[in-house]
Amino acid sequence: MTQDQTAPSPDPLDEEIDLDDARLRSVREALSNRDRMALDDLLEPLHGADIADLLEQITELERASLIELWQGQIDGEILSELDESLREEVLDALPAEDVAEAVRELDTDDVVDLVENLDDEDQADAILGALDDVDRVAVETALSYPEYSAGRLMQREVVVAPSFWSVGQAIDFLRNATDLPEHFYHVILTDPRMRPVGYVTLGKILGAPRDTALSDIEEDSFRTFDVTDPEEDVAYAFNQYHLISAPVVDADDRLMGVITIDDAIRILDEEAEEDILRLAGVDADEAISNRTRDVVRRRFPWLAVNLVTSILASLVIAQFDAVITQIVALAVLMPIVASMGGNAGTQSLTVAVRALATRDLTGANVWRVIRREVAAGAINGAAFAVIMGIVGVVWFGSPMLGVVIAVAMVINLIVAGLAGVGIPVILEKVGVDPALASGAFVTTVTDVVGFFAFLGLAALWLL
Repeated sequence: MTQDQTAPSPDPLDEEIDLDDARLRSVREALSNRDRMALDDLLEPLHGADIADLLEQITELERASLIELWQGQIDGEILSELDESLREEVLDALPAEDVAEAVRELDTDDVVDLVENLDDEDQADAILGALDDVDRVAVETALSYPEYSAGRLMQREVVVAPSFWSVGQAIDFLRNATDLPEHFYHVILTDPRMRPVGYVTLGKILGAPRDTALSDIEEDSFRTFDVTDPEEDVAYAFNQYHLISAPVVDADDRLMGVITIDDAIRILDEEAEEDILRLAGVDADEAISNRTRDVVRRRFPWLAVNLVTSILASLVIAQFDAVITQIVALAVLMPIVASMGGNAGTQSLTVAVRALATRDLTGANVWRVIRREVAAGAINGAAFAVIMGIVGVVWFGSPMLGVVIAVAMVINLIVAGLAGVGIPVILEKVGVDPALASGAFVTTVTDVVGFFAFLGLAALWLL
């Protein structure tokens, strides 16, 4: 290196990863040495989400040791950030008084999220028992609503003002109130029957003259959700209409709570993660902290489905065993046709499933999307058909073999585009999660069609 050259600056991401690894090693060393002071120095500066991540990365024995040494420090924020698969384990290890103190720090929506995912009824009862009467009633009411609904997602801590108030009255109320939520974005305006009629941002309240009527500075984005609305519909609306918070109402349109953007983003992230995992045939609840037996139990059914579909493809091959015996080159080339179809089908499938989740793929445009995917499959198939036709001639010295694999390639990629979009759309219509079941069906179709087209054409044209 010459003197005027400088070494490249280190990647900040690499430094962060190295720091996390070093911290994890230091935590493990402190646990091994039973060094409470060192552990406290390492964990005290961290955000609750980072401590939750750390708890997920260490072993079960190390978690028990950490909870024992760091007694009284596991707070509500850490519990709410912790992966659902570990919450029961951590709650079991915590003293009852620590659990009570932790849950009292949480908003009601976070307590609902904590309780609804517990299988242990004793733990759930202990958490509810630790709340004061008002919060316990609020949580129990939320738990009475359907699972994955707006009623479960909302928090009951709401800032409300009559719609006829002025900015000055609202400011005086906010300054004198002693039980405001820790974080809120809007003051919700209600009529005398506690029905929300609009909302005003804190910024507009602080920036308007005191005599301005709150109704004059309402936000245009105002909309409400029913307590029974599915949470994915709520998250979609937040994303689609750029909402920050929104009131939740009962059947009589009375205000029951509010949903904030952080909860909507969490649902969107969970939906996206769930789609990715299910496309791979993995249970949406699976995490790196799961025990081996849980991983086996969750993956086995989909591996069994894959086995059945593989047998179906093998049955197709078995129908042409005489052809394969006479032309050994077919056995060499036929996996290429099936593999190309499978990859093309997965590409179309991934795009379609995501578009269904974001509601970009609807009945109004489904045929246009299918035509596009089929056309793309035909064009790609034709391009690769030329390549494989040349390979067939050069490798095996048979022009007709090149023609067979070329035509089979075109057929299979066209079918892959059709199946990749059509199958998830059909599954959604019949009420089956397309992310969960589409992969097995698309792979089966492309394998069966690929083998049948290639071997069938070979039987017709080469014998």
